Amino acid sequence: MNSTFWVNKLNLLPHPEGGFYKETYRSKELVNSISLNNKKVERPSSTAIYFLLTKGNFSAFHRIASDEMWHFYHGDPLVVHVIHPTGDYEKILLGNEIDNNCVPQALVPAKSWFASESLGQYSLVGCTVAPGFDFEDFELAKQEELSTLFPAHRLLISRLCRI
Repeated sequence: MNSTFWVNKLNLLPHPEGGFYKETYRSKELVNSISLNNKKVERPSSTAIYFLLTKGNFSAFHRIASDEMWHFYHGDPLVVHVIHPTGDYEKILLGNEIDNNCVPQALVPAKSWFASESLGQYSLVGCTVAPGFDFEDFELAKQEELSTLFPAHRLLISRLCRI
């Protein structure tokens, strides 16, 4: 099995931040939430996607309004780079290689900036968001603005931003 197998089998589509995805769940139950621009909104209680990254590709730095739980499924380990609102950096190794400091699931807290990249040919993961994801609550980082906010992480930001 390779990345093309998974893209075809799971009907994955290109994702705006990089990689491929498919939404697999959107709760019908709505909950009150706060958007990225601090508006009161209603969102599904939870959403879930498949997400696949291939070698040489990356998911660019972005943030969302909700907590996002990552789940590892298949392929090579994935690195999730997280810059918390405080400026603290966290490197998450998502994968099955527990003896090599990988974890099979991990949380990216709401409003944290994060990017990811595969450590091999491809990584197939899942992401569950609660309250549920809405593109209105998605912000793709601008390299210069994010570097100004977090100058200690300038090199990482410049490598993993698209704009």
